[in-house]
Amino acid sequence: MSKVTTEVEQLVTPIVESLNLELVEVEFVKEGRDWFLRVYVDTPEGSIDIEQCAQVSELLSVKLDEVDPIEQNYFLEVSSPGAERPLKKDEDFEKSIGQFVHIKSYEAINGMKEFEGYLKSYTDQGAELAVQIKTRKITVLIPKDKIAKARLAIDFSAER
Repeated sequence: MSKVTTEVEQLVTPIVESLNLELVEVEFVKEGRDWFLRVYVDTPEGSIDIEQCAQVSELLSVKLDEVDPIEQNYFLEVSSPGAERPLKKDEDFEKSIGQFVHIKSYEAINGMKEFEGYLKSYTDQGAELAVQIKTRKITVLIPKDKIAKARLAIDFSAER
């Protein structure tokens, strides 16, 4: 995590918690000529609205002006993580058991580095997914230390 995202996370966490919201992720990225500070927040139930995002944006903007942790000009965006919410913390995985997820691994497991399937369990050993490969349904265990990225996904298959 970059210094900027770490500092912003420390600034925004008390704001988000005071509003009974959840901090999902902080990104600081350059796109073209512009820098964007993106803060993704949600409710514990997963139903954040635009007014709540605006409230976080206003409070965080005041805090950022006070502390001024970012040297370059940037655009602040506060939004919902969307339908394909990233899974970062153990609690994110635990809340997502039974849901369709996409996981990328650092190294190949059973000859693959990307998996989509239903999260069956999440333990100290890792994430257990029910994956369909062509006509076969298999269970894959992806060790925690091998998970590079994970997010909720949308299942477009006809059969569930």
